[in-house]
Amino acid sequence: MQVITSKDNEIVKNIKKLKEKKYREESNKFIIEGIKLVSEAIEENVDIDSVVVCEDCVNDNSIDKKLLYEIAKYKCIYVTEKIFGTLTDVSNPQGILAVVNRKNINQNIDYNQDFIVVLDGIQDPGNLGTILRTIDSAGLNQIILSKETADCFNPKVVRSTMGSIFRVNIIRVENIVDSLNNLKNNGFEIVVTSLDTNDSIYSINYNKKVVVIGNEANGVSRNVQDIADKKVKIPMLGKAESLNASVAAGIMIYEHVRNML
Repeated sequence: MQVITSKDNEIVKNIKKLKEKKYREESNKFIIEGIKLVSEAIEENVDIDSVVVCEDCVNDNSIDKKLLYEIAKYKCIYVTEKIFGTLTDVSNPQGILAVVNRKNINQNIDYNQDFIVVLDGIQDPGNLGTILRTIDSAGLNQIILSKETADCFNPKVVRSTMGSIFRVNIIRVENIVDSLNNLKNNGFEIVVTSLDTNDSIYSINYNKKVVVIGNEANGVSRNVQDIADKKVKIPMLGKAESLNASVAAGIMIYEHVRNML
């Protein structure tokens, strides 16, 4: 087993670059980290470019032998604990990460779906990852992101999805208004959250609906609100004036689920 010990190694330098959005886009690759994510990637037949393993984690048996057997089928790169520390993005790494070839994120929208979530300028990686995970948990398989929305392959987003990023089709659009108008032309109604209405999320049905979740600070953009078919709000019974974006998304996604049961 050859172990990389130098931070100047070209392989090490190229993996470190994947922490930057620019290089992720140029190379069409991203990093997944941890035993669960790497195991799920293998299970989901994700296109894994290479697997990086900390030699100490092999020697102390902290990585399950079954997983070690599975990753041996891929290009494996072994590094020292010090080098792995320069690659990891977490405070308590598990000693394994993988470089993944990302699938095309400019896929066509599936208009046969009954319910679609659109994110309009979501910026927090944790929120984005949680929403992706919630979509997966609800049995949905696509999401539409405006170009202003955070990078879904940011390491924090990827970790927050807990593997859901492998199962949800991510469609990033250049012009969110044009895309929403196309959805309307295909029989969908556009629903946005707004304080400027008396209608609650519980007063509408969720058949053939597109729900737009807006930016954490500013909400749904004005040009999207202008073409919305329905404006609704989540009832706030306490003193808090607003909800976290991922919580709001989760409530609306599961209102759709409730309507299906």
